[in-house]
Amino acid sequence: MTEDMTEIENFLLNERQKVLSDAEWRFRMRGYGYNLRRTDCGVEVARLPQNRVLGTLNL
Repeated sequence: MTEDMTEIENFLLNERQKVLSDAEWRFRMRGYGYNLRRTDCGVEVARLPQNRVLGTLNL
């Protein structure tokens, strides 16, 4: 697992293209160890199980 937010962002956006809904995307990403939360600034990305915030995707 990488800590590089650029690589994580690319992975998350590629996976987003494979699903039909945001709910399905968030569910799949939990399986990969990421918690995604919608905020006013975009989508907050956190590493599970500690729920340590890594950054924000501006969608």
